[in-house]
Amino acid sequence: VLCDPHVPCPPETNRANILLLQVDMYAGALFIQQALNWDIYIAVAGLLAITAVYTVAGGLAAVIYTDALQTLIMLVGAVTLMVFSFVEVGGLEGLQTKYFDAIPSSRKENSSCGLPRQDAFHIFRDPVNSDLPWPGLLVGMTIPSLWYWCTDQVIVQRSLAAKNLSHAKGGSLMTSYLKILPLFMMVMPGMISRILFPDLVACADADICRKVCGNPSGCSDIAYPKLVLELLPTGLRGLMMSVMIAALMSSLTSIFNSSSTLFTMDLWKHFRPRCSEWELMIVGRVFVLLLTVVSILWIPLVQAGQGGQLFIYIQSISSYLQPPVAMVFILGCFWKRTNEKGAFWGLIIGLLLGVIRLVLDFIYPEPQCGETDLRPSVVKYMHYLYFSMVLAAISTLTVLVVSMLTEPPSEEMISRLTWFTRGDLPAKTDLAVSTSPDAIHTSLMTVSLGPTNSKGNSKVLTTLLWLCGMERKQQSTENTAPAKPEPLPVASLEEKPLVKHALNINLLVCVCAGIFLWAHFA
Repeated sequence: VLCDPHVPCPPETNRANILLLQVDMYAGALFIQQALNWDIYIAVAGLLAITAVYTVAGGLAAVIYTDALQTLIMLVGAVTLMVFSFVEVGGLEGLQTKYFDAIPSSRKENSSCGLPRQDAFHIFRDPVNSDLPWPGLLVGMTIPSLWYWCTDQVIVQRSLAAKNLSHAKGGSLMTSYLKILPLFMMVMPGMISRILFPDLVACADADICRKVCGNPSGCSDIAYPKLVLELLPTGLRGLMMSVMIAALMSSLTSIFNSSSTLFTMDLWKHFRPRCSEWELMIVGRVFVLLLTVVSILWIPLVQAGQGGQLFIYIQSISSYLQPPVAMVFILGCFWKRTNEKGAFWGLIIGLLLGVIRLVLDFIYPEPQCGETDLRPSVVKYMHYLYFSMVLAAISTLTVLVVSMLTEPPSEEMISRLTWFTRGDLPAKTDLAVSTSPDAIHTSLMTVSLGPTNSKGNSKVLTTLLWLCGMERKQQSTENTAPAKPEPLPVASLEEKPLVKHALNINLLVCVCAGIFLWAHFA
């Protein structure tokens, strides 16, 4: 929205996706390691190979279809495990009673190592000394959430693929309802796992933790896999294993597809504006392969990050990299004076500060329980959620100052792209098909770079082309007759009244449910 066509935005979304990709791979590999006793790198390589094949071959269509199917499988498996877990501990009351007695047999005396937190069942915790301070939870965690649901390519790509505005809103509402379930399907079963296996999940000794899960920082990450493998009968255990792998592959395919799109369209086309579609397709496939290699090499950092707690690692990465994008998006939508220079420098300064904090976290990892904390004050005392708030404020101030000191965007540039100009009528030029020399040259290059003789191709080459989704290119080169240009579709904000009212009512119901849960567990 805010970038000049000739000056690409910093691909900060791509960086965040790449860092979170390693988290997905590590989580799935950890489950396979616990189930099959495989080496974690072998498990990662196998999963990546399967996922990359159908992502490269199928593109966005394959990703969407598999996501829809895997969502159903995940819901059935997770609900089944939830029922088994609560039955095992005697329901919610049993969980609240027994959780505080889940203490490992081997721990350091006269210390808090291995003891459950007394505020474990509270969302609002001490603003200074707790692991999740309530001001940071309300504001600091909301900012990365805004980035994810409103600007992350994984979500945006699916919203823009909807048939109309009502379908996009309905999909978002469906997701909102599903987001209520993890509290009962994932968080509480994880706490039940600590009750059932305190010496494994809650291990407090580095040597014991290394034997249990290979990570001296702690083994809380194996809570859910351990519950699956020890609690469920054989048939359901296989179902849940497919659920976990489906969840992993769903996340991987989404990030693979989105990251390759961002790289090819925002970076590669900037340096090679006349590249053909054939070239873009090959570059996207190669980028996915390189991404998998980098992700495997990053796994040791994930294991050591944030005291071995995967959830904390995810939230800290989000707090360091995502606030600048979220604030630029909000300002771009609701302040017409925001321009490209303000957005650019807001992203750059925010990214630099976030990367500095990220590097400091890797250089000075959180000490293990019982060890002296020798980290610098900015790492030791500034919680990552508070850092998210500070980073958002600095990015916002940078965008405001730079935008006010530079020329405002023209009316044509912001037409139909902000909240206040969303109702503008489309310009006539929007309906015309581009016939510029660049477009014609690109079209000619697309034809000339494709294979011209499909009959002479070997079976190996034909299979390779099919795998990369290029078999249609061969057929198109046989018939070079120009097709009639079709007018570009015009997005409409109109909705059927009945559908619109149904969506609005569901929105209110979902918001009320969320407020009730926050108030109940506050």
